[in-house]
Amino acid sequence: MNYNLRSLSPYESKVVLSLVEDGRRELDRAEVIAKLGVSPGSADLVIRSLRRKGWLERAGRGRYLLIPPDQGPEVIGESNILALASRLVDPYYIGYGTAAAHYGLTTQVRNVVSIATTTSGIRNRQIHDAAVRFVHLSPRKFFGFEDVPVFGYPVHMSDREKTIIDCVDRLRFAGGVSEVRQMLAIAAHRVDWQKLVGYLETIGSVSLAQRFGFLADTTEARMPDDARARLKRMLRSSSRSFLGPSEKPKNAIGYNAEWQILVHFSPKDLGGEVAMPAGRSAARSH
Repeated sequence: MNYNLRSLSPYESKVVLSLVEDGRRELDRAEVIAKLGVSPGSADLVIRSLRRKGWLERAGRGRYLLIPPDQGPEVIGESNILALASRLVDPYYIGYGTAAAHYGLTTQVRNVVSIATTTSGIRNRQIHDAAVRFVHLSPRKFFGFEDVPVFGYPVHMSDREKTIIDCVDRLRFAGGVSEVRQMLAIAAHRVDWQKLVGYLETIGSVSLAQRFGFLADTTEARMPDDARARLKRMLRSSSRSFLGPSEKPKNAIGYNAEWQILVHFSPKDLGGEVAMPAGRSAARSH
């Protein structure tokens, strides 16, 4: 990559080039002090200058992201949290509740950016007022994303179909079961159902298929019959799954024979009245 370093002082160039040579995107104040062998005050002057020139952006207390000018500092401002967050880890994609909000599947405004990655051991971050939360995925679940422009800057984001699957898979990263159920109702008219079921088949988790099928059936938006039939074919007579907290709450829905799943949520937990579509088995308690 062709970096234009002519406008930088020797100390500033040393900081930038050390990150580039190491293939890193992030450093902290202590590293600048150590790399340059200067006092904390002098290191702060270098950091402030690099921020002013558009090379560094603050990514939490004492931590900074490298943003070289030829990668577009003009379109990466403090308001573009997703673009800043996308530089923290590779590979990655932005997903869960963050992606759902981007696609209009939820009206909840969150100050949390959820990033999926196969890289383990990544610590959560704070960028300005937003918390950046990393979700570790196995390689078999790491697919279904594309470049999406956010304020003119491309970031990897899960597509609609993978977003809604991921939200069902990790309810806590999408606002909880009631919120995800509402997302499903909205997404039913906006997703490619054959593509979505194909994703579930690729993942190959019977438990996830059962949870998805049950929650989809509790919404007013009907899953197409052909997609539903494909999903049901993933189940086996011995398939049993579980949805909800380990401790059974009062008025829990209980066992649902249609999807062979034990539900430890009450109708209230799911957001109100739960009526299974006509002609299909209703949830019943043990």
